[in-house]
Amino acid sequence: MPDIRVKICGLRQPEDVAAAARAGAVYGGLVFFAKSPRNLDIATARDLAVDAPLGLAKVGLMVNPENAFLDAVNAAVPLDMIQLHGAETPERVAEVKARTGLPVMKAVGVASADDLPALDAHAAVADQLLIDAKPPRDATLPGGNGVAFDWRLIANRRWTRPWMLAGGLTPDNVAEAIALTGAKQVDVSSGVERAPGEKDADLIARFVAAAQARPVPRF
Repeated sequence: MPDIRVKICGLRQPEDVAAAARAGAVYGGLVFFAKSPRNLDIATARDLAVDAPLGLAKVGLMVNPENAFLDAVNAAVPLDMIQLHGAETPERVAEVKARTGLPVMKAVGVASADDLPALDAHAAVADQLLIDAKPPRDATLPGGNGVAFDWRLIANRRWTRPWMLAGGLTPDNVAEAIALTGAKQVDVSSGVERAPGEKDADLIARFVAAAQARPVPRF
């Protein structure tokens, strides 16, 4: 198992899934959010998940999902984890875990030190944290906007749950982000695309190689 664990999010085609697995990614993200250019219908997501290579954990990204939608996805798609990327409270995170029987990763947007307490609150119930850049005010998507936050805000910090760094990562800056923050897991979506929702196999390979070329910082 590589020291740095990589998640490629927003996989939409079988070749995207294959490229992520081939490059050495540990997680593959499937997006269930209608406003996203990476959105999948349940049938397509099921086919991608069923055919995914062994060793690639399937993560279903949802934004403030209703119970009926959770149930429909959970019944049809063999996911390994749910990623909640909306305004879900810690109480809602716990409800989703109980309802689906799956581990939950909670995304928390960060723009300033004022946003950090939310990470502690969610760490009490979530199985993992995803620390993302808070979306711009005019953004229509809660993530996948290709923007980064000031990584110094979380440098040398630790939480009681595993955490993953996201937001504006690319093959060119991921090594720097890992070195500065001490992240052992990283997530990318738009940073490995040639156009919104269109993954590039070469960029995926470059991203994973760049992330895993750095030894895990020891603090």
